[in-house]
Amino acid sequence: MEGMKNKKRTAAKRRSEMSYHFMVFPGLFFLILFSYIPMVGVIMAFQDFVPAKGLFKSEFVGLKHFIYMFQLPDIGKIIRNTMVIALGKMIFGMILAIAFAILLNEIRIKFMKKTVQTIVYLPHFLSWVVLASVVTNLFGLDGSVNQFFTSIGLDKINFLGSSKVFPGLIIGTDVWKEFGYSSVIYLAAITSIDPGLHEAATMDGASWWKRVWNVTIPGMLPIILLMTAMNLTSILSAGFDQIYNLYSPIVYETGDVLDTYVYRIGLVGRQYSFGAAVGLCRSIVGMALLLSANALTKKLTDQKIF
Repeated sequence: MEGMKNKKRTAAKRRSEMSYHFMVFPGLFFLILFSYIPMVGVIMAFQDFVPAKGLFKSEFVGLKHFIYMFQLPDIGKIIRNTMVIALGKMIFGMILAIAFAILLNEIRIKFMKKTVQTIVYLPHFLSWVVLASVVTNLFGLDGSVNQFFTSIGLDKINFLGSSKVFPGLIIGTDVWKEFGYSSVIYLAAITSIDPGLHEAATMDGASWWKRVWNVTIPGMLPIILLMTAMNLTSILSAGFDQIYNLYSPIVYETGDVLDTYVYRIGLVGRQYSFGAAVGLCRSIVGMALLLSANALTKKLTDQKIF
């Protein structure tokens, strides 16, 4: 009798959960369609792919393209550029987003808080196709920034044509665009912290800075670790759309990254198999970094990301 009741409860629970499964299904369908099915194309990395022959009739060449990739004289420079730009975006973006979220949380006027949050959040939704023209008009040789420098007696800076300055421009403009989105996530983490901890720290005589350092930041730590781990997976992807719309052959020395290199060699140069090999290596490194971050998080905080 008891077994029958348990079966009925289980069946009723499954029926009540069906609506949630139906809600998940569209997203799962598109994930499989656009993320998993295209993985079949990884075969190209081990072939001399010819579009006319197709994916399954092209000649198999094993690790030829991987060996060629590591023999290229420019590959070290390209990986270095990718790491410098990607790490710069991740580190400065995270620091600015956390700092902004902490300061934003101190605003007590609700209307002002929402207004500031919306203003800094908006650039996230703008495409780099649009923002590239804005950045060009601001930082071009005849742009607003150089006109200001000239007006105060300083020399012009070729932001878009100097190999030394270009990486800093890429990092700075990306941080400006994305820190608002990240700050919303960190702000949500701050609001979930027990207010009683701040009250207890205040009663013990802790200053604002000490409360931030000993209460707020430790309370945000799980989200900080999660965001860091998610960003690590794209450490070899420094932002194709941004760099492609802003760079030129003049700044290839410090501005050319794996994504732009694969585009030029793989698509423009029609070396499809070589481009697939570089993309596969990048994905493997990203997965290894994510698993390492998960293991390190478990070791340091006794919490797992997934």
